[in-house]
Amino acid sequence: MNAATATGAGRRDMRTWIAELEAAGELVRIDKPVDPLTQMGALMYQCREKALFFEKLPHAWRSLGQAPANLRQAALAFGVPEERLVPHVAAKLGTRIAPVMAGSGPVKEVKFSRGEFDLRELPVHVAGQRDGGPVIGSGLVVTRDPDTGQRNVSFHRLQVKGADKTGILLYPRHSWKNYLKYQERNQPMPVAIFIGHHPLYYVAAATTAAYGDDEFEIAGGFLGEPVPLVKCETVDLEVPADAELVLEGEIPPHIREEEGPFSEFQDYYVTGTGRNPIVQYRCLTRRRDAIFKNLQNGSEMEGCVFHKLPMSATIMRRLRDVGGGPNLHNVGMLPGVFGIVVQMTQRFHGEAKNLLMAALSSEYQHPKVAIAVDADVDIFNHSELLWALATRVNPSEDVVVIPSTHNHAMDASLPEVGAPGTALWQRLGSKMLIDATIPPPADAAARAAFERIRPRNPELRLEDFAAEASLPLVRALPELFFGSKLLR
Repeated sequence: MNAATATGAGRRDMRTWIAELEAAGELVRIDKPVDPLTQMGALMYQCREKALFFEKLPHAWRSLGQAPANLRQAALAFGVPEERLVPHVAAKLGTRIAPVMAGSGPVKEVKFSRGEFDLRELPVHVAGQRDGGPVIGSGLVVTRDPDTGQRNVSFHRLQVKGADKTGILLYPRHSWKNYLKYQERNQPMPVAIFIGHHPLYYVAAATTAAYGDDEFEIAGGFLGEPVPLVKCETVDLEVPADAELVLEGEIPPHIREEEGPFSEFQDYYVTGTGRNPIVQYRCLTRRRDAIFKNLQNGSEMEGCVFHKLPMSATIMRRLRDVGGGPNLHNVGMLPGVFGIVVQMTQRFHGEAKNLLMAALSSEYQHPKVAIAVDADVDIFNHSELLWALATRVNPSEDVVVIPSTHNHAMDASLPEVGAPGTALWQRLGSKMLIDATIPPPADAAARAAFERIRPRNPELRLEDFAAEASLPLVRALPELFFGSKLLR
């Protein structure tokens, strides 16, 4: 039996994902009691190689964290090799499958009205030392445009503030745009927040598509099948039938409360802290034996993985059409998510700069630094990237700074304009592109100067000649000396 049929329903959810992780040796079960408020964050922050399944939490809860912990596990979720992950997701973004309505589903097995549930009894963890309190980082927020009725699904941090209240950081994108429309009408905005599902739902929610696009259709394209939805109990919204838990409520207009700090994706606390809107909840539905999903933020943590992947893929799709179709190999986001690297082979001198300008002005506000490298540089090996910057860049010619640009509002290195919870909240800074490519193949003489050294008989492996005791070191040598997979 494979993971997709483990529940008997044939659909992928968080339970089939847990089974798939375990079958691949990617899951660590924590069978000792863990306190989410004082211990869980430290355990997840340490573990960037495996998913963690916490089996003994307060109030008899179980929880999954760090899943995916890295791009290797994200590749497992999509069923492709890691080096093909971004091109695969870029191709999948071109496929949308409309969701279907289901009469009911596992998420409706238990229902609680206001006064019958207490958010403080959920195993919500405190991620960092300076966090303002326990924060739900794994909630995917469903809202609707009051004019068109179009759905939006997106990530928003939710600081627990009471039995039925959280804060919410509404970053100035699509959910914020919907909220402003309700606020102008002096009406509360209905929200439904589902927690715990297959990671492809999370990747879809992290995808910045056009305003009005339905992320459930994107998730369907990733999954290769329609997302089954059920109607909410108290708000006019739909949620996945096989989620683990759903919170229903509303964001009242004009109300702001202090929220944060929080351990954010770029490895800092303070960004987004301030007077943010709140959510008041009136209903909780869940599976009878629901498994909570905790998400640890930070650079190169799970929350970062969810955002890096669709960002890379979306920008890759954009770059494929620049200048009539460049020789584009791959795209990857750098740690902290404000940098991007484009792997390409130039057809003409200067073509790399054209692609980098397009990467810096994409659907995403994140990219601040864009780097172009050739196919012989492994973009997932940071030492290789630093080598290319050190040996292939003439700063006076290959580095360009663009001043006075609109940048991501969570970038603490840039001057902040406005404040969270207000219409004008941004960072006004600059962007930089770095051309670390070599001359194009059409200029063979100039390109030849950058041929990388390789030994004679590169197919030989030292482990065939070394003593058995030396093998652990020897097995690492091909990666050290030959770096890029494309060179081997």
